[in-house]
Amino acid sequence: MDVSSTPPEGKTLSALWRAVFLVSFPFGILAFILPIYGRELGASALEVGAFFSAFSVVPVLVRPFLGRALDRWGRRPFLLAGLAGYLAAILAFAFATTVWMLTMARFLQGIGAAFLWLTAYTMVADLAAAGGRGLSFGLIDEATNRGAIIGTTMGFTLIFSLQRAGSMDWPRVWWILFAVYGLTTIGALGIAWRGTRETRPVVRGSAPASRTVSRRLFTLMGIVLLTGASSAMVWPLLMIFLQDSLHAEVDGLALAYLPAALISSFLPSRMGIFADRFGRRKPMILGLLIGAAASALIPHLRSLAALAGLWAVESAGYAASIPAERAYVADIAGEDVRGTSYGLYTFAYFLGAALGPLAGGWLYDQVSPATPFYLNTAVLTLGAVLVLVALREPVRTDAKT
Repeated sequence: MDVSSTPPEGKTLSALWRAVFLVSFPFGILAFILPIYGRELGASALEVGAFFSAFSVVPVLVRPFLGRALDRWGRRPFLLAGLAGYLAAILAFAFATTVWMLTMARFLQGIGAAFLWLTAYTMVADLAAAGGRGLSFGLIDEATNRGAIIGTTMGFTLIFSLQRAGSMDWPRVWWILFAVYGLTTIGALGIAWRGTRETRPVVRGSAPASRTVSRRLFTLMGIVLLTGASSAMVWPLLMIFLQDSLHAEVDGLALAYLPAALISSFLPSRMGIFADRFGRRKPMILGLLIGAAASALIPHLRSLAALAGLWAVESAGYAASIPAERAYVADIAGEDVRGTSYGLYTFAYFLGAALGPLAGGWLYDQVSPATPFYLNTAVLTLGAVLVLVALREPVRTDAKT
């Protein structure tokens, strides 16, 4: 990330990019092997859903209050606290050998997430020019995805090597993986400690800060709650469903996901530029509709090649919608309530993420494996319609806020 031309803001954004990159190393492989490792330990589909709900509990509880704390006391202390929380979670994962211990590790990861991502988004909104927020949020998404793909490659290289050697032992492999990820997380914490500065704006003028949150934010929160719960309903079950329906091994699923991972590592910033030029709502609607179509097709997949193509298209949709959505929040939030606005926005997402996996696990076990995917199609389509009819495009300026 070349931001050297705009110090000291560029230095902080660069350090934030590198910290996010390193802390993201375990994210990709967790999406693949947490459900599988959980099943190895005897977890049901409902308990696998609970892994993902446990991650979301803390953000649901603290983010509305944390956002106000960011506006009052600044960003940097909470950034460092979030990275420290992730380090504690990685250590807990390393020693997790039961379903209960995995659930507790996910809870600790949720503490790190509650602090880190809210603070990172608020810092990007502080530092990015209004006409370049889509690009800036896209760059942060790329840092996350590039770190995840490198960490996933490292992890699966170890797993496949041990499988070929006939010495695969899940508890030992699990410990080695998270010992390595602990080192990258320590590196992220060190970079953020040395390289970031406080970004909270000083509100100028004699009038007191308004502390007024845009009404449009509450509309967006409702849409995010609905679609976030729906998406979270299916993601924890996807690996299980694909193993059951395609009889695919982990290595085949990992290779099928590779094109999507590469797309998500390079496309978000470019789609962010599109959102900066042509508005926020169009990419948001496009991403929701692509996600809806992909979810409808998943139960009908019969090959890994078709799965790879579907994942690639879906990844492109998310690369378009997510930077635009985060930039939308920055556009409608006053500089004195940016932390509060992102706190409420991410609260809505994580509330949905806490409820969705439990509902998905129950539907998978009690109704049919395909039901959560069809329900997700309907909800994401409804979300796209709501963005079209209920949200107004924000008026933006190119001045740095």
